[in-house]
Amino acid sequence: QVQLVESGGGLVQPGGSLRLSCAASGSIVRNHVMGWYRQAPGKQRELVAVIRIGGTTNYADSARGRFTISADNAKNTLYLQMNSLKPEDTAVYYCNYRNPYNADDFAWGQGTQVTVSS
Repeated sequence: QVQLVESGGGLVQPGGSLRLSCAASGSIVRNHVMGWYRQAPGKQRELVAVIRIGGTTNYADSARGRFTISADNAKNTLYLQMNSLKPEDTAVYYCNYRNPYNADDFAWGQGTQVTVSS
């Protein structure tokens, strides 16, 4: 099993920045995929960005150019640097781990609230 703990959320003004962190522990397979998802009130959870063990990244259109996903594999920590934040970025942000070779091997963090408001 893998455990994920997010941190770094909070209240920020439009145009501001936040950095989210996700500490992973447990039975992490080498060729895993990790990502950030978010869920706004009344909306479905949506992908923000993913990163593969080799460093390949993918971003949602809403995040591309403003957000940067990165990972420190030695520390088993995932990051999301969010710049130029907008009110529509307000959501609970979740860290996700998955094993692309085993559909039963995945985990979600508890979520961290990001609120963008003046």
